[in-house]
Amino acid sequence: MSAQFDPSMFLAILPEMGLILLAALTLVLDLIWRDRRCRFLGWITAGGLAVVAGLSVAFARPGPEPLLIFGGMLRLDDTGFVFRMIFLFGATLTSLFAVDNEGLCRKGEFYTLMLVSTLGMSLMATAADLILLFLAIETTSIPLYVLAGFILRDEKSVEAGIKYLLFGAMTSAITLYGFSLLYGFSGTTQIFEMGQIFSSGQISPVLIGMSILLVIVGFAFKISAVPFHFWAPDVYQGAPTPVAGFLSTASKAAGFAVLMRVLLAVFPGQTNAWTLLVAIMATASMFVGNFLALAQKNIKRLLAYSSIAQAGYILIGVASGSKFGITGSIYYLLGYLFTNLVAFGVVSVVEDAVESSEISAFSGLSRRNPLLALVMLAALLSLGGIPPFAGFFGKLLVFGSAIETGQVWLAIVGIINSIVALYYYLTVLRVIYQGEGGAPYWVSPSWNAALVIGLIGILVLGVVFSPFFNWALQASQSLSLFY
Repeated sequence: MSAQFDPSMFLAILPEMGLILLAALTLVLDLIWRDRRCRFLGWITAGGLAVVAGLSVAFARPGPEPLLIFGGMLRLDDTGFVFRMIFLFGATLTSLFAVDNEGLCRKGEFYTLMLVSTLGMSLMATAADLILLFLAIETTSIPLYVLAGFILRDEKSVEAGIKYLLFGAMTSAITLYGFSLLYGFSGTTQIFEMGQIFSSGQISPVLIGMSILLVIVGFAFKISAVPFHFWAPDVYQGAPTPVAGFLSTASKAAGFAVLMRVLLAVFPGQTNAWTLLVAIMATASMFVGNFLALAQKNIKRLLAYSSIAQAGYILIGVASGSKFGITGSIYYLLGYLFTNLVAFGVVSVVEDAVESSEISAFSGLSRRNPLLALVMLAALLSLGGIPPFAGFFGKLLVFGSAIETGQVWLAIVGIINSIVALYYYLTVLRVIYQGEGGAPYWVSPSWNAALVIGLIGILVLGVVFSPFFNWALQASQSLSLFY
């Protein structure tokens, strides 16, 4: 590992530089294409993100050993690379879903804000210093506050933005206080140096425990885990639907990237303490998310509570504290990216057609548009953990990691909750396939492209297991110096 500057380091931050250039380009094109920007800006943003992802795979892949760059502020490793790809794919699909959304596509700043937030997520996944990490969290969060309340003529959207801002500001303060304690106890802002100091036994376990609690509180908000989930249903329901999908996938993945990085790198000697805390949080998230979802009549609120429960499943892998568990959580996040984005994509199409996101609006969808019904079928069954979809292997891995580490009770809790979740997923599918039909739904080319890409992702991750598992395994191996 080296922290000395080298001009070749600019290749290591190629994704970030690409996002900055693309954000600037959207601002310029927004001024030029006053009349045609609605369609072109979305396609250019999606295409630009695909190009950035391709160039990153070709030129910005990490070497066999993690590398600290730019004075130790960034860590170039497989973990950061995998999560960067997750963020780029998430932003690409979100751009396609926004192309024909009248409330979003006519304002070029939507794409700019989304790109800036994606930039922040990328920095979150690669930050090796607390100062940069906090700046990255805020760079991610502030544009998302604006995007949640982007439709100013919609009172629910404005309310969502205000609620998200207020809750986010509170948890940012808690996170910053936790970071200040970490710095005060260790005397450094370097994440991996902190791990060595906290493992030396020179600091009181009580102080370390307090730091762990504050850090988990801050990150639990980002992943909408209980008891810091209260913002999610109102924000998901009120925010523009493509934004809600982006929040539930890319933003959640960024939160998990930082949570896993900090817990494993900063507190390697306190595994028993934080794994128990995370296991309790996972259990609460699964029960609260699934049982409250049973009573929902609005599909966006149902998906919000489902997202809370999904955070609980992913936390099972984190709670194991093992390489296998972390690998399972990362694989789960890969599948969840495609699954939840296309679910919100279908909601966006239906909402645009009938101006309603109630579950009853999906009545007879299989006869109105068979492709939409098929995509929703795959998404909901994947969320339920049914093969041959991506969610099956995700659940199998995290439940297996709990059993491997002796937390059999946690795996049983996960299985019970998966059965409960299947009930409300199948209830939605019953409305889709058995409800009365109506006029066909027209789906734009951009929405069709995004839905097909998402469907392919769900199927590939559910069938072609090995290469993606190895990808997740490599990412888990570089999360901490102490594995």
